[in-house]
This record gives sequence, structure tokens and C-alpha cells, in this order.
Amino acid sequence: MARLARTAGLTDVQEEILSTVRTFVDKEIIPHAQTLEHGDTYPADIVEGMKEMGLFGLTVPEEFGGLGESLLTYALVVEQIARGWMSVSGVINTHFIVAHMLKQHGTPEQKASYLPRMATGEVRGSFSMSEPELGSDVAAIRTRAVVDGSDYVVNGQKMWLTNGGTSNLTAVLVRTDEGAEKPHRNLTTLLVEKPTGYGEVLPGLTVPGKIDKMGYKGVDTTEMVFDGFRIPTAQVLGGTPGQGFRHMMDGVEVGRVNVAARACGIALRSFELAIEYAQQRRTFGKAIAEHQAIAFKLAEMATKVEAAHLMMVNAARLKDSGERNDVEAGMAKLIASEYCAEVTQEAFRIHGGYGYSKEYEIERLMREAPFLLIGEGTSEIQKTIISRGLLRDYRSRS
Repeated sequence: MARLARTAGLTDVQEEILSTVRTFVDKEIIPHAQTLEHGDTYPADIVEGMKEMGLFGLTVPEEFGGLGESLLTYALVVEQIARGWMSVSGVINTHFIVAHMLKQHGTPEQKASYLPRMATGEVRGSFSMSEPELGSDVAAIRTRAVVDGSDYVVNGQKMWLTNGGTSNLTAVLVRTDEGAEKPHRNLTTLLVEKPTGYGEVLPGLTVPGKIDKMGYKGVDTTEMVFDGFRIPTAQVLGGTPGQGFRHMMDGVEVGRVNVAARACGIALRSFELAIEYAQQRRTFGKAIAEHQAIAFKLAEMATKVEAAHLMMVNAARLKDSGERNDVEAGMAKLIASEYCAEVTQEAFRIHGGYGYSKEYEIERLMREAPFLLIGEGTSEIQKTIISRGLLRDYRSRS
């Protein structure tokens, strides 16, 4: 096994899972990623392979048919999958977040209804907070749900839904105006069941076509438009309105660990490509890896890969322990995404002109890495979260 990105203290089961996933990535993802990504083709065969491996139920409790594994296991699996192709990790990311939200906050009836089917991949999850005119200001959500009898009537527009067209269960954050003084206490998470596909998938619910992106191809990113959409009040996550902000933030902490893991995977793959190429490419009579300028780059890249991995593992383990990990998840997401962009760019430079060619894998990674600087909150948002947490914990007594 390679020296970088090892994790101490794993169980035999975790080691077996990761070994199986690494083999799957090397044999089933990496050889096909370039063709699928360049064609913006959904990785249907790869997704079916993940279903057969039980990955969709990785964190679903055993009582509901899942493997009952930890967030750490999930993060390490995501790291390996992103090493193969980030878009594949995106297919399972939102699914895991919704499964986590249901596991932690769902009513007994909601857990019994959804988690067994999520474990098999029959039900595939996505979640939605963002809207066209807001991103990080979640408390300013405008999509509104108004009670009408035993239903909510929902109107508004959501944006940037990963798996919006291929999922059939979406956790949607809406404004229900509970009368609370603090804006975030007027938000509710609705569990929206829908068919897969695009267009008007249900009366009053439209999923327009895929958004064309610079990278992160294959996986679908969509809008979701509500126009008089009716949904039973029983579809409120947890059964109590006004708790949506808390539910979503819990899910986002999982998502930030996920983004950190994806960044670690891309950075690791970029390093692997760079160190292999540097030993093959020769200039001035020797491999470019023997030139100090390149050797120092490799040393710095490897150090960043290792540092990001360790912070990601720490954030995952804290969440598993039940401790608050908002600061640690923010730190892991911040450093992993920034280091990923830096390592990928250095790998691109080491490849020289070949790095600009679509024939080489590093060209794809160069387009994928920037997404991680934005997903689950920009670096500036992470710094805000980190600084607030630090001021909370190191409050001056003067």
C-alpha cells in the first residue's frame, strides 16, 4: 500500500471495506472516468456496482438493513471513490446526508419507511437548501410552505441540487413561518418523494434539465421549482416544523467532512499522477523527479495530502464520538479544499504541456478541484464558522 493517506486504528471490517472499494475504484472507475466525464455521461454501471457492494447502506443502521458503519468509514470510502472520479462520490454524498438526517431526526415511521429502501439504493436521497438569490445565508430562505388542511402548499425555487434528477427522495428546506423571533427557527425540512427524471415530475413540481458545469460532469445538478405543490404535513422531517435549520446544519457537518474527503481523494490522485510522470519524463539526461525543483514540489504536495487527510479523519472521528465538530469540520473542509487546489495545480505544472491535453487525467482534475472550494460553503464561510467557534471556546474573561 502507498505511504500516504493511511489511517491508524481501523477495525478489520473497515480495512476489508476499504480494500474492496480501492479495488473497485482501480478496476471499475479509473479506466472509464475519462470517457464518461468527457461525455457528461451518468455512470449507471458504476452506480449499480456500488449498489451490489452495499455502499448505499454503508451508514444505515443494521436494524434497517444497512452496514451500520461510522462516518469515518464513510469518509474513507468517499476519499477512495473521489480518487477515482469525484462525480461518483457526488452520487452517494447527498444520499448519505439524507440517510444521516433521517437516522438522527426522523420519526420512527419515517425511519421504517425510508431507511431500509435507502440501504439497498431503491430510494436515493438528495437535499436542497440553496436558492437562486441566496447561498450561505440559509436563514433567508424564500421558498414557502403554507398549511392547507392536512397538506402544505409549497411555492418557490431551489438551486444547485446534486442528484436532483436521479434521486427520488429530496430533503427540502422551506420557510413555514412558525412565528419565531429568530429567522432560522421558522424553517422546516420536508421529505419530498418524487419520480426520477426531468420536467414536471409531479403536479406543481418541476425539475428542469441539468445545469452545464465546468467540471463535476456525469452527476446531475439541477434546479427544483415548486408551484402550488401539495405535500402532506406528515412529510415534515421529525414530525415537528421549525426544526429544519438544525436538521440541515447537522447534515451539512456530515457534508463538510464529505467534501474534505473528496478533496483528499483528488489531491491523492493528483500526487500519484505527478510522481509517476516525474519519474518517466526525462530532461537534461535524467528523470525530472531528480531535479531539485520537481523533487521539492513532490515533497510539498505529499505533505499537504497527508495533513489534509489527518484533519479529515479527526473531524470524522469527532462527529462519530457525538462531540460537536463544527470547528473541526470547517477546518478540515477549509484546508483539504485549498490544499487540493494547490496540489492539483502543481501536478498540472509537473505535466507541462501534456497537462493541458484532454488525453491526460490531470486536465479533468484541474476542472474538478475548484468545485470543492465552493461546495458546502466557501473557504470564507469556513473561516467564519471556525472563528466563531474559537471565540466561543476561548471567550475572554477580562
